[in-house]
Amino acid sequence: MNTENITLMRAARESLKGKWGLAILTFFIYTLLTAAPGSVRPQGSFMTLSSMLILIIGGPLALGAAIFSLSISRGKEARLEQLFLGFNNFATALIAYLLILIYVLLWALLLIVPGIIAALGYSMTFYLLADDPLLKPQDALRKSKSMMDGFKLKLFYLCLRFFLLALLCILTLGIGFLWLIPYVHVTLAKFYDDLKGN
Repeated sequence: MNTENITLMRAARESLKGKWGLAILTFFIYTLLTAAPGSVRPQGSFMTLSSMLILIIGGPLALGAAIFSLSISRGKEARLEQLFLGFNNFATALIAYLLILIYVLLWALLLIVPGIIAALGYSMTFYLLADDPLLKPQDALRKSKSMMDGFKLKLFYLCLRFFLLALLCILTLGIGFLWLIPYVHVTLAKFYDDLKGN
């Protein structure tokens, strides 16, 4: 299927009706856990430890966020605890996360554009792992890349829409991000299901 981005965004808003409070709380915690440690800039080696902490928990939390987002997108029961379900598949989520970082970084060393293309290609990885926990990390990356073949530009345009909304959120002193971040995640879940033809 090839549903227009604006339609996917509208569908995401519909799915979030009555669940905004839960979604905002869940992604506020997600943002705190993934961003707060890296924002600390103390003297000594603690900065390295905080960066390592993000690397360790980043994958499982990304998987949990995908599980939660798919639940909302598909009209299933969504719970805050789903954010931490990625830790049940800790090794796979961690390896997938590290592989994405490495591949995107290597492509970005050539030029920024190849790095962006690589990031778009691997963007469905955690949604695939959410649907199939037995999938191996490398296979999830390969499947994501295959799914995104011919759809990277479409996702890029979707990201541009959210970038413009992010600029508006800055004008609200950042408060708007409380709504934007769950909106982005659920829309990406819609994008994933659309690719799958659900």
